[in-house]
Parts: sequence; C-alpha cells; structure tokens
Amino acid sequence: MKIFTALLLSSLSSVALSAPAPAPADGHHEDHHKDEKRTVVTVTQYVDSNAAAATTASSATTTTTLTSSKKESSEQKRDSGFQDGTIKCSDFPSANGIVSLDWLGFGGWASVMDMDANTSSECKDGYYCSYACEPGMSKTQWPSDQPSDGKSVGGLYCKNGYLYRTNTDTSDLCSTDETSATAVNKKSDSIALCRTDYPGSENMVIPTLVNGGDSQPISVVDEDSYYQWQGQKTSAQYYVNNVGVSVEDGCIWGTSGSDVGNWAPLVLGAGYTNGETYLSLIPNPNSNQAANFNVKIVASDGANVQGSCGYEDGSFTGDGSDGCTVSVLSGSAEFVFY
Repeated sequence: MKIFTALLLSSLSSVALSAPAPAPADGHHEDHHKDEKRTVVTVTQYVDSNAAAATTASSATTTTTLTSSKKESSEQKRDSGFQDGTIKCSDFPSANGIVSLDWLGFGGWASVMDMDANTSSECKDGYYCSYACEPGMSKTQWPSDQPSDGKSVGGLYCKNGYLYRTNTDTSDLCSTDETSATAVNKKSDSIALCRTDYPGSENMVIPTLVNGGDSQPISVVDEDSYYQWQGQKTSAQYYVNNVGVSVEDGCIWGTSGSDVGNWAPLVLGAGYTNGETYLSLIPNPNSNQAANFNVKIVASDGANVQGSCGYEDGSFTGDGSDGCTVSVLSGSAEFVFY
C-alpha cells in the first residue's frame, strides 16, 4: 500500500490509497496485486515557508535481531566482501551482516522475484534473491533498472546457478545506516518490529526483536543514496506488532483480523535527508485495533529534536491526530515503548 503524506513543520497527515498484496511463492506477483491491500510506502512532501513542496518518498522496511547463517561452505569474509559467481544460488550467503529468515520457507531469503513479478520459493536462475540485514543495517543490492509499473526488485541475481551482485559499486551486502534512532523497550515482554523488504516484495518480514528492558538500533536510511522509487527518495518503515508477538508469528504477511504483520496496529518510519533525520508514527490503515503498548519519540541526551510525537491508549499525541513526525537536527532520538 502507498500512503501519501504532507509534512508542514511538525504536522503529518496520511491518506490510505487502495493497493494490492504480494503473490504467494511460485505465483505471479501481479495477479495477487489486484484485490488486496499492500504494505505501506510513504511519499512525503517537505513544504518550505513559501509553500514549495519538495517530494521525497519513504518506503517500508525493517531490521533484524536474528543470528546470521552459519553455512561455512558459502561464508564470505566482511573484509573481503562478496565475490560474484562463487556461491551457489542454492546456498544462502553468510557474514556481511546478512540474516537468514528461515521461517519464511524461502531458503533464508526475504523474497525471490523476477522482473515480470513472478515469485518463487527458491533462489533460481533469472530471479532476484532479496535478503535481510542486521539491525541498523540495510541491503546494498538492487538493479538500477526497475519494473516500469512501480513494483520493485532487490537483492542478488541468480545466473547459471550462482549469485551475482546487482550493485557492483560495493562488495558489502549490508551497509550501516545513520545512528540517529533507537527502539527502547520498557515493557517486560518482547516487541517484534518488522521492516518491509524494500526494494523487493514489500512484505514486512525483516525483523528487529527488542526484548523487554532492552534496546535495538532503528535503520535510518540515508535517503540521498538509498533506493529511489520512480525517482523519489525512500526511507525505512516497520510494522510494529503487539507486545508478546514473536518474530516468526509477526514478521510475515498476515491475514485479515490476525493483528500481525500487515495487520499490526502501528507503522514506524525513519529516514535521513538534507542533514536531518525524520522519525514518524503512522496508523496502519489495515488495522482499527488499538495496540497493547504506548510509544513516544524522545530526544537522547544532548540531542536537538523538533516536534512532538507519541501514541498512547490507542490515540496519537503531539503534532498530529492520525500520525506524527519529528525531525532530529543533531544527536539521536528514541522510540520508547512503555
């Protein structure tokens, strides 16, 4: 799903547009797109004092607190980077910050798609095999040529049975994001934040698990160098499941009324552009259920944060009745769950 937002100073408004869902494995992505809602992609307009709008886009994505794959036969050293044509498509690469998503049933991959929106349950010739990175990191691999209909593909490319980079400017498969946001869990039980696989299926499958009393980095992508959707900048977004929902149960494409995945109650956004970090809380248009937690965005010690944003007892507080955004001018901020 694509949600278009206009940002004036600290205010944020959202309009949910009709959009489709991803296809099942080994199906055709486009067919399933006709009748179900899709994940959130936010296009944000930053409006200056002269009411001139500069459009940037924010797309949903997620992080992970799972351990990397341990297949020694396909291990790549971080200092040497990924080597094209050395790992079989049937093997999932380890190291480089990559995390295996075993519960999805795609051999560790986040999604497997081709340019015609066909999907597969295995990484095979002609397909782009998208992957998850550790918390606070984002994948670096996607082809510069993207489908013309607005869908996206990302990941490594499978050719003649072996994996190849789609962005040869870097040999690192995951890059460290801006360190200007953290999720802090004051609850006693864990919270699964599920970032969308973007560019890719846009399914919310890339997990960051924040245990009770713990904290994890939020991926604040540099929108000026990250993936662009039809020429517009994109950011990271997370679907926030209720407290106590596991990664395996929550970081999936959910079903109507399940209150997990794309039906989770809240969406969290993060991006960095023009020297500022933008952090947001947005309602999930698929869900009308209040979350079983509260959350607020607070400045870390010594940080300069403009705006006020929170979600308490099912309602948004601060600068927006149906979602809100703050800007971090210096330092960092925390999404505090309580």
